[in-house]
Amino acid sequence: MEAKSWATTAGTRRSMRSNRGRDTKPEIAVRRLVHAQGLRYRVSARPEPDLRRTADLLFTRARVAVFIDGCYWHGCPVHYTAPVANGRFWAEKVARNRERDGETTAVLKSRDWTVLHFWEHESAHLVADEIVATVRNRRTVELGSARRATKAGEVTRTDQS
Repeated sequence: MEAKSWATTAGTRRSMRSNRGRDTKPEIAVRRLVHAQGLRYRVSARPEPDLRRTADLLFTRARVAVFIDGCYWHGCPVHYTAPVANGRFWAEKVARNRERDGETTAVLKSRDWTVLHFWEHESAHLVADEIVATVRNRRTVELGSARRATKAGEVTRTDQS
């Protein structure tokens, strides 16, 4: 016996179940542009093994986690419109999503990650440019730290390989 559905109609249920959790059009557009600029990344990966959250794009060495949030699922202040049917359910769902986003950002920042959040409606070109600039900046800062540590006589990860 099937459990009672949260959907008001069978059509609504089909529509909501068909929504993608990864590889959305905005994600793919941004990934293509970032890749074209020469950066490589992991897709839909956990930034930290003990954290049951995945980033849409992950730059592990630079420690940059990118999230491209859907306007509906994450409550975009510009585009989100609360549905009439099951309004309370959806308001609570979006609130939980936003709360989880904040927790994820706080945990990653406390572990020295740079966390970037973008809305799905933002220009893929502008998003990609910001991601590329952030990753390259983090790599430059990390490289500068490694060089200073080497001059001071410390062994760095790159020296050990």
